[in-house]
Formats: sequence, C-alpha cells, structure tokens
Amino acid sequence: MNERSTAPLSVWPTGQCEPLAQLREAGCVPGTETDTERIPPAVAAHAIAAYSRPGDLVLDPDCGAGTVLAEALRAGRHALGLTTHSRWWKLARANVTAAKAGGAWCDGSVLDARPKVLATVRAAGLIGRVGLILTSLRTALDRTTGTDSAAAEAVVAELSTTLVHCEPLLRSGGYVAVVSRPRRRADGSLADLTTPLIAAGVAAGLAPVERCVALTAELRGSRLVTHASFAERRAADRAQTAVVAHLEVLVFQLVHDAELAAAEVGRLPVKTVAGPGWGRVA
Repeated sequence: MNERSTAPLSVWPTGQCEPLAQLREAGCVPGTETDTERIPPAVAAHAIAAYSRPGDLVLDPDCGAGTVLAEALRAGRHALGLTTHSRWWKLARANVTAAKAGGAWCDGSVLDARPKVLATVRAAGLIGRVGLILTSLRTALDRTTGTDSAAAEAVVAELSTTLVHCEPLLRSGGYVAVVSRPRRRADGSLADLTTPLIAAGVAAGLAPVERCVALTAELRGSRLVTHASFAERRAADRAQTAVVAHLEVLVFQLVHDAELAAAEVGRLPVKTVAGPGWGRVA
C-alpha cells in the first residue's frame, strides 16, 4: 500500500447492473426489493471481499431483508443478522435459506432481536470473533421532501449505540463498514451525514480508516448511466438537482489495529485525524 498524505476517495464499480438484476443474480427471494434501505448485493459483495476472509463471521446488526447475509454466505463466510421487523425477518431467513440451497456451506442465522442483545450474555460467545460488521444507516426518511435534521440525528444516535454494542465482538484485524445513502435537504443540497457518522464510530471506540464511494450507476467509459427509479428521477427534477448515483461507505477498525497499521507505514495514529479526508492505512 502506497503512502498518501491526502488520498482521494476509493471508488467501487458496483453499479454495473441495475438493482433488480443484482437481486436476481444473487438469488434473492421475491420481496427483497421492497427493502429500499438494503445494501445492494454488488456493494455487499465488494465490501465482504475487501474487508473479510473466507470462514470469517459477517454481522449485520440491522439486516433488513438480508442481502448482506446472502452475499456473505455466497462468499464462503458465516453470517449473522438481527432485525425486529417481522417482514424483514421472514425475508432475511428466506434469503439465507436460498443461499444455502444454492450451495453455500457456511452457517447463517437471523435473530429477531435488537442490537442491544449483542451486549448481553447471549452474545458472549461472539466476543472477538466477528471479522466484518457491515450495515447500513436505515434512515427511513422521505427523499422527496428532504432530510429532517432531527430525524437524521436520531438515527445516527441509534447507529452509534449499535456500534458500541458491536465493538467488543470485532476480532483483531476486523473491520466495520457503514453504508449510507446520500440525502438531500428541502432546498436540494446534500445533507452532511458523513461527519456525524464518523463521530458515531469514534464514540464507539473505533478509528476511521477509509472513506469510499460505491457507485449505484453503471460506468461506461468516462460516463455514468444511472439506474434511478421513476420516483427518484421525479424528485430530482422537482428539486432541480442531479440524481444521486452512489452510496457512501465509511470503514472503521479497532483503534489499536489502526494505530499499528499507521505505525507500520510511519504515519500518525489514525485516531488523531479529524475530518472526512483520510487515506487508507491498512
């Protein structure tokens, strides 16, 4: 890894297929598409390949319809998801079953539980065993009317609590990746979710190590071709803004892991970096 003082964002070419085609290719069951806050299979697959290794345990503490779990199993990782939404629980279980029927040999489980269960004795056996925590910021906000700052603060605070529960489960060398969808304010400008998400990770005892852009648009040479829905296009037209063609992925590690990696390349400890423009250190 080359040392970089101010590295550009890492860009993932994860939008080459439109969303429904991704779900079909991943073998997801019908109904998965109704989880509009899901992590697209291509994004989940890229993150799992980049930040975990075969046989690792991948955890999604707010798994929705289970796209992360299905991709983890397909990639030879064990998978554990949590949700209290009965509809998502059924779909996530069905997607785990479909992945197993498709030849996945690892274990996959979906618990009807909130993330706080991870801080109880029920999860004691998971301490230090999780290789990758991969989840999304589930804002459930109406994109057509803009981002309500109070609601955004609430969901970020909830995620911060979730990360606090998850941090003890992470193995040394493991990663936490949080995927968020860009949100627009009523005036059409993009809301800053990056700064509070970084603060949430730091408050949970994690160090930010990478900031990435996961494309949701197809890359054709130097041109991006969006896969936006009709509703998304209408909302963009009303706000006189461009359709958002990416997801943001913030990657964290345990503080001591990040410090060791930084020391190996002769850089300052990552925990001293305050701001969104850091480079990868591992």
